[in-house]
Amino acid sequence: MSESKGRFGIHGGQYIPETLMNAVNELEEVYNHYKNDDQFNSELTSLLDEYAGRPSRLYYASSMTKDLGGAKIYLKREDLNHTGSHKINNVLGQALLAKKMGKTRLIAETGAGQHGVATATAAALLGMECVVFMGKLDTERQALNVYRMKLLGASVVPVTTGTATLKDAVSEAMREWTSRISDTHYCLGSCMGPHPFPTIVRDFQSVISRESRAQILKAEGRLPDYILACCGGGSNAIGSFYHYIEDKDVKLVGCEAAGRGIDTFETAATINTGREGIFHGMKSYFCQDEFGQIAPVYSISAGLDYPGIGPEHAMLHDTGRASYVAVTDDEAVNAFEYLSRIEGIIPAIESAHAVAYAMKLAPALDSDKIIIITISGRGDKDCAAIARYRGEDINE
Repeated sequence: MSESKGRFGIHGGQYIPETLMNAVNELEEVYNHYKNDDQFNSELTSLLDEYAGRPSRLYYASSMTKDLGGAKIYLKREDLNHTGSHKINNVLGQALLAKKMGKTRLIAETGAGQHGVATATAAALLGMECVVFMGKLDTERQALNVYRMKLLGASVVPVTTGTATLKDAVSEAMREWTSRISDTHYCLGSCMGPHPFPTIVRDFQSVISRESRAQILKAEGRLPDYILACCGGGSNAIGSFYHYIEDKDVKLVGCEAAGRGIDTFETAATINTGREGIFHGMKSYFCQDEFGQIAPVYSISAGLDYPGIGPEHAMLHDTGRASYVAVTDDEAVNAFEYLSRIEGIIPAIESAHAVAYAMKLAPALDSDKIIIITISGRGDKDCAAIARYRGEDINE
């Protein structure tokens, strides 16, 4: 374990078995070489633009703005990317890196299935083998995405250990990586895990804030007052925040999954309820029980159903640069339905957590204020689950 590598304040680091040190060191070396390589960046930009459909639109939500009163609301439309979420940004970057390293196989963890679909997509595109680990519970909640991954040629491995959700899928993917380092790259989907993953994922996702910054300056001639993004492990949020971190007047707000409430055990709001710990190769905040064990967490959103948060978010919280609010299932479901009706945009249930907070925030602000909400994904995958939540059983 290295004490100095990949630290964000006291968070981050590399808390991993010796068997993985060579793999993460190799990844760090290759990434440091290619991140400033013109040919690599040109290849990646071409894939993002021509294949994934970037830049994603910054849309002025006029109906929502008028209905809520108060601040102007813009939506950063990551839901319009190929595969339907922000996940493709990071996956294309990591898959290209894996090719440069001579790897022929990608493995990934997934919760809501969007990262798994994106990884399977990149593997199909680049002619690589793909195995996706997914909690058994999540394979049932997100059956459509399981089918999509298989359609794209990936093997999906249901994980039955622990709570059979995202944290267990991460653990299983790490175990698998340990046993097949020679030909396999672990395409981690969030800004978490051992260094250099939090930095790599942050850098590939920072295209979101790089674009939105230029887009809002063009549209309004100034920077926004608030950036809102849902936050589980935190990849879309760190990507949405990154290019605004030095702009101290721009408030950064991560919207965590409170589940049935932060005063209950059925929650996944890490900053709001967790404490410092070490898990999945990093030091950060984690939901823990009284004995310091990682606690089972719950959210209606499979993508936010993770008991920790990326180390850079932990640092942004510690320094007060970003704030993290808790949004319940009920609030998120209401926001899911609201945005669908008011703007004709069905957001992922993950993204709906950020929409829910905007619904409270916007009316409390003056009309000269500007909010950007990152719509991290589209909600097709969630329609059956939300219908069930409302007591209606539909066949997908």
